[in-house]
Amino acid sequence: MVNIQQEQSKEDDLQIDVNCDLGEGFGIYTAGLDRDVMPHITSANVACGWHAGDPAVMKATVKMASKFKVRVGAHPGYPDLMGFGRREMNCSPGDLESYILYQVGALQAFCRSQNVKMQHVKPHGALYHAVLADPELGGALARAVQKADPELILLTLSGPKGNVMAGICEELGLRVAREAFPDRAYNRDGTLVARDLPGAVLEDPEQVAKRALSMARDGTALTPDGESVTIEAQTLCVHGDSPAAVESVRAIGHILEQSNIRLVALQELLK
Repeated sequence: MVNIQQEQSKEDDLQIDVNCDLGEGFGIYTAGLDRDVMPHITSANVACGWHAGDPAVMKATVKMASKFKVRVGAHPGYPDLMGFGRREMNCSPGDLESYILYQVGALQAFCRSQNVKMQHVKPHGALYHAVLADPELGGALARAVQKADPELILLTLSGPKGNVMAGICEELGLRVAREAFPDRAYNRDGTLVARDLPGAVLEDPEQVAKRALSMARDGTALTPDGESVTIEAQTLCVHGDSPAAVESVRAIGHILEQSNIRLVALQELLK
């Protein structure tokens, strides 16, 4: 016999983090709607100057996150400003470890200057997918994060493709957060549909919010043909460069609140 009171209590205990890629402007160029997105998220992934961002933008983004009590994480990418870090690069594990340390260390300096404790690291774009496909690159990423600060949380993809990366982190004693993407279409194997394919990026805030609820409450995502993919996620990502980013994070916050799912930053969620 099901104990209805226990079931209700279990639902009431549901919590999840919502993160967004921010700080992507540089020089005279402005990208994203950071100021409008920031109040509706719990964790911010701040570009570290290689695929986007610059020192002034990094400083301002950390300050803004602190104002809204949003946890800060580093968002390192390949040295590919022209391609926004979304182009594949041939990079040795040794070089990659240095690249990550360089970028994470830069953001750490800005965090320390404003008495902000960095929470996590999330690789960007092509690098995010490269470390999932190549365990040697995944190991280089994890070692760099551990050397920068062993208390940092490393974000990796939810589902089967993220299992190897999660295992590498666990062997090194790093905390891992599994991530899902309500504004991206999924393949049957739990990977994301390539951005250059039709329907890969979802821009309807209501649809994005419904997918976020399914991921947070049910642990599932739908493929374009309606097949259900099982995922496990502690954090949901909305891309800050999406035209519907602001409307999407607002809609996600509303639907999760209506469903008694609390937004909690990863640092608190993974205690």
